[in-house]
Amino acid sequence: MNTTTIVTELGLDPADERHAAFAAELRTGLAEVEDRLQEVLHNPGYPELTEAATHLVRAGGKRLRPLMALTGAAFGTRSDAAVSAAVIVELVHVATLYHDDVMDEAPIRHGVASANSLWGNKKAILIGDYVLACAARVGAELGDYALRLQAKTFSRLVRGQFLETTGPFEDCGKHAPYEHHIQVMADKSASLIAMAGRLGAQVSGADERIIETLGHYGELIGVAFQISDDVLDISASTTDLGKSAGTDLREGIVTLPMLHALDDPGPGAARLREIIGHGPVSDPASLDEALEILRAAPGTERALAEAHSYAAKALDLALSLPECPARALLAGLTAFVVDRGQ
Repeated sequence: MNTTTIVTELGLDPADERHAAFAAELRTGLAEVEDRLQEVLHNPGYPELTEAATHLVRAGGKRLRPLMALTGAAFGTRSDAAVSAAVIVELVHVATLYHDDVMDEAPIRHGVASANSLWGNKKAILIGDYVLACAARVGAELGDYALRLQAKTFSRLVRGQFLETTGPFEDCGKHAPYEHHIQVMADKSASLIAMAGRLGAQVSGADERIIETLGHYGELIGVAFQISDDVLDISASTTDLGKSAGTDLREGIVTLPMLHALDDPGPGAARLREIIGHGPVSDPASLDEALEILRAAPGTERALAEAHSYAAKALDLALSLPECPARALLAGLTAFVVDRGQ
């Protein structure tokens, strides 16, 4: 998804004047976000830091979180602060990618070489820290609400990463594997999408009911989005993903479709347990075999069914909002998020 496909992919009707006008506003807003991202990350006198900090921004991305912030803002009185809200959530997201790629030893991100492969792990971590600092600086301009929400969300992002690193089978019995993974997705992915909708609406003066509804919507659509990502990591090619396929297997991360596949009584599940039972899958032949088993197993279909369930609940929340083009976009997004995994 990019800024030129909003109308056709997210449920807006180009023949409807209000929808067309809203789509034009979003494109303008997202273009402003791109400019602000470059501006905020620019560090005068330190060209290497600027180049490294803007590396993933320049590589592009779905910009789902800025889109959510700008859409949330449409439920209030639009203001310049909406762009700042969108910039904050994207900066926090980008910072987590720098850190994730170090932990994952990922060579590719958004179709380009990862920062850790270009500048090394130490600098990549520092770049992520710098991006977070820039996000906090913009948040301070928006006031206490933005800073508190940003701090709460970042705490959840770290918790989600910690739980993912711990793994569903080493959770000290506190959570069952499925519950563990849902919690990881809620913290690591959904929390930032929820923050985007909340912050965009809050800075634009939307009423509290709308802010809360957008937050709950973001939590649900975020889990659906991550399940779809988990399926894509198994079913899509490296070229389509913009990063290496089978990343979760290489990192030793057990995702929802894997949990379903492991529960399958067939022989494939037993072999899959042998392959992933010792942690990260580094052997290329074993990785290919595991992917082949997962692609043939019913686990991906079961996971997609759960993504549809979360998206359906998000749709109900979207339709409870006041009728407007922004509501239509949120409704369309529920279909887009799950369809991408099919």
